[in-house]
Order: sequence, then C-alpha cells, then structure tokens
Amino acid sequence: MLDRAHRALSVGIVSVVLLIAFEATAVGTAMPVAARELDGVPLYAFAFSAYFTTSLFAMVLSGQWSDRSGPLAPLTAGMSAFAAGLLLSGTAGTMWLFIAGRAVQGLGGGLVIVALYVVVSRAYAEALRPAIMAAFAASWVIPSVVGPLAAGTLTEHLGWRWVFVGIPALVVLPLALALPAIRRTASGPADPHAPVAAFDRQRIRLAFGISLGAGLLQYAGQELRWLSLFPAVAGVALLVPSVLGLLPRGTYRAARGLPSVVLLRGIAAGSFIAAESFVPLMLVTERGLSPTLAGMSLAVGGASWALGSYIQARPWAEPHRQRLMVLGMVLVAAAIAAAPSVLIPAVPAWTVAVAWTFGSLGMGLVIASTSVLLLTLSAPDEAGANSAALQISDGLSNVILLATGGAAFAALGGGAMSHAAPTASSASHPAAFAAVFLPMAAVALAGAWVATRLSAPETR
Repeated sequence: MLDRAHRALSVGIVSVVLLIAFEATAVGTAMPVAARELDGVPLYAFAFSAYFTTSLFAMVLSGQWSDRSGPLAPLTAGMSAFAAGLLLSGTAGTMWLFIAGRAVQGLGGGLVIVALYVVVSRAYAEALRPAIMAAFAASWVIPSVVGPLAAGTLTEHLGWRWVFVGIPALVVLPLALALPAIRRTASGPADPHAPVAAFDRQRIRLAFGISLGAGLLQYAGQELRWLSLFPAVAGVALLVPSVLGLLPRGTYRAARGLPSVVLLRGIAAGSFIAAESFVPLMLVTERGLSPTLAGMSLAVGGASWALGSYIQARPWAEPHRQRLMVLGMVLVAAAIAAAPSVLIPAVPAWTVAVAWTFGSLGMGLVIASTSVLLLTLSAPDEAGANSAALQISDGLSNVILLATGGAAFAALGGGAMSHAAPTASSASHPAAFAAVFLPMAAVALAGAWVATRLSAPETR
C-alpha cells in the first residue's frame, strides 16, 4: 500500500478521509451548543440528517460520474461543496440556515465518499484493499482524540462558529496530495476503449426521489402534528420505488451475497450513528458535562474502530470474516443498549466511553468488511454503481433512523430546554433519550442475523 507505486496516492486519499474524520468529530462536539444558541434543539436530529439526506442524491451522481469519466472530477467538486457547506453553517443566524449548510456539506460528502471507493477499486489490487480500508479507519484515531478536545476548547472560549469556519482551510492539503496522484493512476473511464456512456437519467431521477422522500420523512418526524401525515405519506411514496430501483434486488429481504452486504451496511451505520448523535446532547443536558468532556467520551472509540479494521485486514481473519462481522454487530447492539444507563445518576458518566469503545470495535470489524466484500463482488465497471448503493444504504438508514429517533425524542419531551445553559428544570426528560437508544440497539441486534447471510448464493 505504501510501495513506490501507491505511496503518493495512499497518502493523498487517506488525508481526505482524515479531514472528513476531523470534521465529523469536531462538529459533533460543537453541535449541542450550536443548536441551543440558535434556539433549535427541537431540530437537533435534522441538523445531522440533512447531511445524509442530500448525500443520497450525490452518491448516485458520483457513482455514475466516476464510472463515466473517472473519480477525479466528482472528488474535486465534492471537496469544494464540503467546504462551502461548513462556511454556510458557521455563519448561519438561524437553525434552518444552519441546516441548509449541513445539506450543502452533504452534497460534497456524498460525491467524495463514492469517488474514493472507485479510486480504491481501480488503483489497488484485491489483496491490498483490506489494508487501505484499514488505513481509512486508522485515520479516524487522531481526529477522534484531537477533534473533540480542539472543538470543545474553541466552543468554550471562542464560540462554536469557529469550529465550522476553521475547517475549510484544511481542505487545501488533502486536495494537493490526492488529486495529482488520482490523475496519474485512476482517472478516465474504467474501459478507455469503450464508448463513453451517458448518464442514466432514470437512476438520477430515482436518486432525487430518494433524497426528497427522505427529507419529507425527516420533516414529518420533527413536526409532530396531524398535518405531518401528508409529507410522511409523500416521503414514503417517493422512497419505496426509489429504494427498490437503486439498491440490489433482494436487499429489503436480506438475500444472500451482495444484497445482504448492502443491507448490513445500512443497519450498522444507521443504528450506531443515530445513537451516537445523541450521546453528547445526553451528557451535556442530563449529566452537566462540558462540550469538551461530552465529546471526549467518544474519543477512544476512534482507536478501537481502527483496531477492528486492522483485525479484519489480517490474512488470518479472511476465512473468519463473516463470524467476525456477527460478533461486531453484537458489540454494537450491546454498546447502544448500555449508553442510556448514564441517565441513572448513580451510574458514572464514563460508562458511555467504555461502552462506545466496544461498540466502535464492532463497527471497525463490520464497516471495513462490508467495503471489502462489496468490491470483491463487483465487476470493475460496476464498482461506482455498487459503491453508490452501499453508501445509499448507509445514508438512507441514517436519515430514517435519525428521523425515527428524533420523532421519539421530541414526542417524549426532548428539546425542552431554554436558550441558556441547561439546568435541572430545563433539561430534556430522560425517557426521551431512552426512546432513541433502546430501539437502535434492537436494530443493531437484527444486523447480527443479516451478517450470517453475506456469502454469495451457491450456483448449481
């Protein structure tokens, strides 16, 4: 992976992932304060899901764009949109404008993540792919420790806006490292001698439908009124045919092979991220921790996630990959179920950090392995489309489970705090947090069963 032929490329694309990791950990730490100061705690889940909603459309676009002309252009456009969204959120004066910035950022993130998968499929032999996926996971370690500390310090001393407006300056270095190497090793269509394929307009329309449908469903979940039934029904009507058209046939019923790989990715990412999004808010409002300490409770998880990815990349692990993924999903479910125990005052707040360490280890085993299996099961000219399907499952599950969790949170008293710092009388009711974590634990446990169906069906 770091031989002479791959050194510049590996450093470049890992640097891109490093930036995304730093943004995710830093923004998650600053988010509770931003939501409170913008008087938008009831829309807290929307601030996360807006990113995933728009990224769904961008993922499909990036898959087609990459298969058609190579990953260089979508990666460049994605990094630019990513930075623009951060600036928009960082200068927002209202919660809805803040959410709009997150949506722009999601467009960039969707373009980038699929383009990176296509780079890996083209530039690395199959034997090297587990190692580069492990490197992607390892690049989260430093941001998971430094990100919350830096973001918490900036938030407490200079204000949360600096967390958002400062990150775009970091975009320059990853682009300078990655783009020249990608241009040399992975640019152009998959088959340079084949005629250039046109964009599949049907898939683009389905991508727009899935993004709009997810947004309507999320809005309905946040606005708990009978009139919300109309956007909810419209969202489902758009989502169902779009999902069936964009994901591999049999995904919804966990058919063996590629469909179950795609489904498991969504179950793992959606349950874990939906739960993790509420951890800092729970620790700040229910246990009185500072934003820095709340963010640091998730810091060790970056190292254990990287450890899980390292384990799955070892040659001895290949024959046991499916069993390791089942174990990973059990660890994820247990961690999510244990997190709300800190709502009991007698339980130490650091219990979340311990639980998230084991849950992140499970995520490292599962997420990297789904990426490896997807590329193994994909033909070279299908890598973009299948990578987009994997990321759609990831992002759509995040949106749906965040919408579900956000609706339960709001219905049971979530967001009932003042614009000022939370007090005992203004904090959200503990039941609101339990209604988020416990269903997500059940979803993760269902993923352990899906992980038993990842081997390709036998042919006769």
